[in-house]
Amino acid sequence: MEGIDKATFKKIFRDHGDGFKQIRPRYDSDYYDQVIQKMLDCGDPEKMGFVQYRCCSCGESRRIAFTCKSCFCLSCAKVYADRWADFIGRRRIPQVLYRHEVFPVPDFLRGYFYRNPDLLNHLLQTGNNCLLDILQTCTRTPLTLGTLIVLQTSGRSGRYNPHRHILFTAGGVDPQGRWKPVSYIPYELMHRKWQHHRLTLLAQEVDSPKIQADLDHGWKDYPKGFVAFLQKGEVPAGGKGLAEYLAKYVTSPIRHPQGVQALHGDAP
Repeated sequence: MEGIDKATFKKIFRDHGDGFKQIRPRYDSDYYDQVIQKMLDCGDPEKMGFVQYRCCSCGESRRIAFTCKSCFCLSCAKVYADRWADFIGRRRIPQVLYRHEVFPVPDFLRGYFYRNPDLLNHLLQTGNNCLLDILQTCTRTPLTLGTLIVLQTSGRSGRYNPHRHILFTAGGVDPQGRWKPVSYIPYELMHRKWQHHRLTLLAQEVDSPKIQADLDHGWKDYPKGFVAFLQKGEVPAGGKGLAEYLAKYVTSPIRHPQGVQALHGDAP
């Protein structure tokens, strides 16, 4: 929505909101209606209320309407996202290195998540379990990590493309309470582990006559595992740029209504 002013943004929803919901009925719900209505009413003193100030010297008064504080509003969302990014920056420990990993869902499996949004909650937990499995395999030791997991449900083009961003400590605390760094993660291991956790989740949670064929396709036709991305090197100090990027998706209302971001543990 870059380049669109607030008035134009509101007009799009006033003029085309009902038509969009007819084409995309999953967005025809009280949750999305309330989010959109807050955005439309933002800055309207009759709808949102106002505060009025009067100069004691000249008597001139000024009325200021309340804003919606909605994460869907072009002006209010900027403040919302900045606060979230600042919160993440303060949660990171300067002395600890962090890595950034992305776990996408193969295109032939995305339909299951689109038709059953509850699977997105499982997708978050699976991402955390997969990462723990990868690092435990690398170190041969169970570790307690500091992780931030964010689910992004669309790609840059706006098409449905669920994938997880994981910001995690480059190492963890072993059962004896000692810090164990992890400086190398083999791509081959990462891809195969992601394949295993993804297909296992669908086998356990999806009841569909088509699922077995897709599971067989996922195992047989992807001998090297599913694609996953690991940013080279540690995340820059403070992680501010990454936090600002992720904030757009965490603070967006076009996500699973129960919330699809999760914090798993604290950084050691």
